[in-house]
Amino acid sequence: MLERFKVPEKDRVYVPVEKARAATEAVFRHAGLDESGARQCADVLITNDLRGVESHGISNQLRNYLRLYGEGKLNPRPNVRVERETDTTTLVNSDGALGIHVAPNAMRMAIAKAKKHGTGTVAVTGAGHLGGAGYHASLAAKENMIGQAMAGPGGSQTLPTFGAEPRFGTHPIAWAAPARSQPPFLFDIATTQVAGNKIQLARRVGADLEPAWIADKDGQPILDRVPVPDEYYQLPFGGTRENSSHKGYGMMAMIDIMCNAMTGVGAGFLTGGGGQVFVATDIQAFIDLDDYFDWMDRFLEGLRNTKPAAGHERVLYPGLSEWEETQARTRDGIPYHREVVEWFESYAAEVGVEIDLR
Repeated sequence: MLERFKVPEKDRVYVPVEKARAATEAVFRHAGLDESGARQCADVLITNDLRGVESHGISNQLRNYLRLYGEGKLNPRPNVRVERETDTTTLVNSDGALGIHVAPNAMRMAIAKAKKHGTGTVAVTGAGHLGGAGYHASLAAKENMIGQAMAGPGGSQTLPTFGAEPRFGTHPIAWAAPARSQPPFLFDIATTQVAGNKIQLARRVGADLEPAWIADKDGQPILDRVPVPDEYYQLPFGGTRENSSHKGYGMMAMIDIMCNAMTGVGAGFLTGGGGQVFVATDIQAFIDLDDYFDWMDRFLEGLRNTKPAAGHERVLYPGLSEWEETQARTRDGIPYHREVVEWFESYAAEVGVEIDLR
């Protein structure tokens, strides 16, 4: 995550991981989830926070999820059911569950199919926020598989190239791959110039947005560095056509097809979207695992050892900095913004849930 999105040192409250986890589980249980569901949802948020992906952790997401549960827009006790199934595919109806509640189990279903048949694809309909695609893709990597996760959330945020009205959400996608001696590969992105939740982080910490990250309400890319405006649209990655925004636009469209058209949800901008897809591919269906790990470690080590350009300390590969951040935050605690901790404590006191974050 870029430095500008991180909590300023003066505003940091370091919370031990297990305290953050216990408190998060407690408020999910209060929202109506059972023990297993609360534990699963909390694990997604805490894992994101440990990786430094604060846009998809407690800071931005928890209060929003609790609001949606309170308004009856999410189902805390869903009757998740299979609607179609083959040896290698499953279509699951989430019954209005939060995405982080049902998506991990969907990926586990895909993994189980891949163990039998070499590959497994599970699609989910009717689910709420995915909570970061990387968490779910990583579940497959832990089973010595290549994992992929994607979601097609609605269509009210992001403009197609040359467009003046939105047709997409942030349409996230992630791939994860295991390694033997190197930290695992994890490529987890929004297909917008910047994740929508990072814009909210920028607003909280007072950081500016870079040129061509967003557009004004007439669809014109804002080509100056600006504070977060009250109204804006997001842009596909690339920002402008000259910088290849058509590539981000095309990827968004394909994700929408996979998650929404293929699952029967319908285009996100027409129906509100909500389709999600999870894919597991068994590496051993193609190569002996030892041979794969030999190549993967050499590949990742080669990336790390690439000569850096002037002014840069080193070359990273996707997932490396998140792995390093996890080690540091597990040791030192998660640096939440004081406003987040104050909100958490205030909410818990209001609803009568005992938590300890300090």
